[in-house]
Amino acid sequence: MIVSSERLIRLQENITGQSDVCSSGGPVFDFPESMKNGFINFGIGLIVCHSGWFEFRLSGTQYSAYSGETVFIHEGSSFCITAQSEDIEVSIIIYKVDPIRDVLGNMVYSVHLYSQMSPETHCVWNTGEEDDVAGYISLIGTEQPRQDDFFPVYEKRLLLLSLTYRLCSVFQKKYLSGSSAGARRTEIFLRLIQLIDRYYMSERGVEFYADKLCLSPKYLSGLSKTVCGYTVQELVFKAIVRKCMAMLDSTNKTVQEISEEFNFPNPSSFGTFFKKQVGISPQKYRERGD
Repeated sequence: MIVSSERLIRLQENITGQSDVCSSGGPVFDFPESMKNGFINFGIGLIVCHSGWFEFRLSGTQYSAYSGETVFIHEGSSFCITAQSEDIEVSIIIYKVDPIRDVLGNMVYSVHLYSQMSPETHCVWNTGEEDDVAGYISLIGTEQPRQDDFFPVYEKRLLLLSLTYRLCSVFQKKYLSGSSAGARRTEIFLRLIQLIDRYYMSERGVEFYADKLCLSPKYLSGLSKTVCGYTVQELVFKAIVRKCMAMLDSTNKTVQEISEEFNFPNPSSFGTFFKKQVGISPQKYRERGD
């Protein structure tokens, strides 16, 4: 069994190297030096406080966290531990979304949405999910599996995916509990990305999604652009591209077969679309690792 001090050392090494996943792998009784010295967060950051208390500065604002609370550190923020109790016990994780982007789908934009909302509201609260979140952190562990070690790699990806969906559920309860305009926009956006994930293979026009949500196409695209930086059509195109990339990576289907599956008029039309979105042709994308 890995003791707390060993987990802390590995966590520090992973944060220093900005690894895809930096997990304490269970409770630790101190913070890594990077968090004490201050660093810019490079992923989704969580600290579950099991006992004691600590104080920290997040993007220039001072906060405190106590036993039974979770701290959410949004991506790109500056973070620094400024004080802590002697009986501190925490579980920590920082992870990048990119490694699970293909399986997360458009839900990645809701994660982005929430990460942007966190600094504007509260970054510390009792979610009621502390034990489960800490359980995920323990299961994810401290090890970085080799990329050619198929099962451990996918096991970690699925655990991260599960944790991300749990966080989305936590945030949804938090931010949709009010009747503000922001809560209404968030609710519409979440319904939109759920619809896109369901229909993107056959429906590309904003009119279809606007009709499903009983909104005007102009209003829906404007809302989407405000919330995540992309229009409805751009979100649909990104969903198509992600699926095409996955098919080029993991199946033997020809470019023509993939083109037909997505109802493009011909392979040339599909190739033009793919190159515009990705920067290279489908065939070049498939051959890139050879």
